[in-house]
Parts: sequence; structure tokens; C-alpha cells
Amino acid sequence: MTPAQSLLREATGLNLSKAIVDRAIKNRMAQTAVSSAEAYLKQMTPEEMTALVELVVVPESWFYRDAQAFAAMAELLRVRLAANGERLMRILSIPCAGGEEPYTIAMVLTDAGIPPANFMVDAFDISPSCVARAKSGIYGRNAFRAQDLAFRDLHFTSAGDGDYRINDEIRQQVRFKQGNLLEFDLTARAGHYDVIFCRNLLIYFDKPTTKAAIAKLRALLADDGQLFAGYAEVPSFCQHGFTPLSFNQAFGLLKDDAVAAQKLKPVPPALKLPPKPAHAPRVAAKPPPPVAARRATGAPSPLSASAAVSPPAVAANLLAEARRLADLGDIKAAEKHCRDHLAQHPESAEAYFILGLLNELTNKPKMAEDYWKRCIYLQPDHYEALCHLALLAEANDDATGAAALKARAARIYKRQQAS
Repeated sequence: MTPAQSLLREATGLNLSKAIVDRAIKNRMAQTAVSSAEAYLKQMTPEEMTALVELVVVPESWFYRDAQAFAAMAELLRVRLAANGERLMRILSIPCAGGEEPYTIAMVLTDAGIPPANFMVDAFDISPSCVARAKSGIYGRNAFRAQDLAFRDLHFTSAGDGDYRINDEIRQQVRFKQGNLLEFDLTARAGHYDVIFCRNLLIYFDKPTTKAAIAKLRALLADDGQLFAGYAEVPSFCQHGFTPLSFNQAFGLLKDDAVAAQKLKPVPPALKLPPKPAHAPRVAAKPPPPVAARRATGAPSPLSASAAVSPPAVAANLLAEARRLADLGDIKAAEKHCRDHLAQHPESAEAYFILGLLNELTNKPKMAEDYWKRCIYLQPDHYEALCHLALLAEANDDATGAAALKARAARIYKRQQAS
């Protein structure tokens, strides 16, 4: 690791590649008229560090991104409000990027009939420019990727040139601040939040930083609260005191000691959420389950979110039937269907991906690794396979390999979101 990488890692916690760091420093050298990287680092000030960090963070988001998490949150808070009409419920969004996520939280809760006096959203991001953009409340076309844009008509007004400004009723429900999760002072915030959204942050961290970040989040979350993460991060949370929430595609978690007491109902039809974007990334459309999370909790879990809701009828597609059989616990039959599919389609990356899941489920990590490597050989941008390989590398104490796989997965995820 270069001195510049170490400096940025200390400041942000992010495990950044040398290419990304070198490019950012070159950019700032041009802006500050410094002739060498060594001189630039020696002259580093807090203000310059802030400018450098701006070039390496990834503030990619949009309204109603992965909407099932918001649905699960709204149901929890409606139940709590029904039990105590005077309760103030607190929600944390970190990192908040340009404000799309925390404003979506406020819109969903408002549309669910929760009075403004009963909830408040705190939103933090390490990037001052992201926080400034969020406070402005003005968004362009890229922030509106849902097919159903009724929420835009309801909660925004035109700002000209194709931009929209969020209405004051929603804006006043969110408090934005610049901040780094790893530097949070827990003195006044221990157990403070009913709900925390921390999605797709840990994928940029190494193992020790991930553990430290989860410890912070666990301390911030109320004992009976819910935390929503990105799909690839769920296994890491399960290794550090959390259990997955049984809510389809929400990627929610509860503290281990709250599982017995926490029971959620399905979302009633009254809560209308926009559908997912037409070109949502694979991880949002059909996420595989975090097998490591199942092993950590001992709870049964389907091999895919789609399998959990599929009818028992035999699917015409061999891979769909393989998933169904795996969900029923018939591992051998599921493997046979994958191999039958490969006999017809020898270059099927998805078949190798499922075989990897089946072998991890039966405690054969080396065979699982081999199948996932075949998968990414055939489909280099297979996000889920890269995530599982990264988790496996971490389990084998291969920090360098895990970091490289996480970085590669993060780049693919960002590219898929942008498309």
C-alpha cells in the first residue's frame, strides 16, 4: 500500500486501489499547481484532504432505490406508532450520497400516513459536496429512475431545465450533516435510531474496518431496531451480531438478541411503492441468498428471493427448477438439473453460479470457489459471484484478494446502476 493509499484509508476507511488514488492526486496536483506527489502529500491540510476525498467517494443513488427496504421500514414504524401515538421515531441514512435515500424515507413515511411530528431522518455523508447538493433539494433526470413517477408529481415542483425541487414538507423532515461513520461519537447516540439505512458502504472496506463500522452501527441502533444493508454486506453483518430479516428483497437485519421479540407482518396493499427501474442491476432483480448468513444464524433460507415466492409446480427452465429444488432442500436433484442445463448450454455462467451456492451450502468451499471462478470466467461482470468470492477470500484471510474482488464488484455495481 502506498503512502497516499494509507493516508486516504486513515481518513475515510475506504480500501482504495492505487490507480484510483493516483488519479485523484494527479487531479488535485493540477488544481493546486504542485509539481510532485511527494510535495503534495507533505503539504496536506484538512481542507485539501476534503477536496481529495471528494474525488474518490462514489455518490451514486436515486429515489426509491431497492424499494422493498422502505416498505419494511414503513411497516415497522406504523406498528410502533399504533402502539404509542406520541412516539418520535428516528431514522439514520449513512452514507446519504446526494440525499435521494433519506428524502425517499421521508416520502414513504408521509405517504404511509405517519405524521411529520412522529419521525425525523438524520442523514450523513463524508462528502461535503454531496451534503450541499442534498440540502439544495434539486435533482435532475438521473435521480428519477423508477417507472412510476407519481411520487415526483406529489412531492416535487419544477425547477426549470428539467430539474425538480423537493417540497418543503419533505425537506424539513431530514437533517443533513457531513460526517464519517468511523468517527461517530456514540456518547449521545447509543441506541438512538429505530431504523438505520447503511447500504453498499462496507463493500469498500477491508475486514477490520468492516468490523469497526458494524460495531458503530450496532451501537447506534436501538435493541429492537432494524438495519438495512446492501445484499453483499448481509453476511458481514451476520458475522457480527445480526440476523437477516425475513422480508423478501429488503436485505434487512435485526440484532441477534432481538430476533425472538421482533415479528413483522407483510406490507399491506395500502403502501404503494414505485416498481424497480426497468434496467435495475442483477443484484436488485434476482439476488442470491447470503449462504454465509444462513450458516451464521442456523435459520433456513431460500437459494434466491425468486425461489421463495415461486409456486411448487415444476418449472420449464432447468435452472429455475434447480433453484426450486434447492429451496426444498433437495441438493442432489438441484445439482443434477444444473448439470443437465450445462449439457445443453456448456457456457452458462448462471449454472456454475448456482452450483457454487450448492457446494457452499454443503460445506465444500473449495468446489464452490472453483464453480464461481468458472462463472466469472464466462461472465466477468457477474456481480453476485464476485461478492461470494470476496467473502470466501475474507474467510481464508486473503485480505488482498478480497479487497481486489470487492473493488471489482463495486465497479460493476456502479456501472450497472448507471446503465
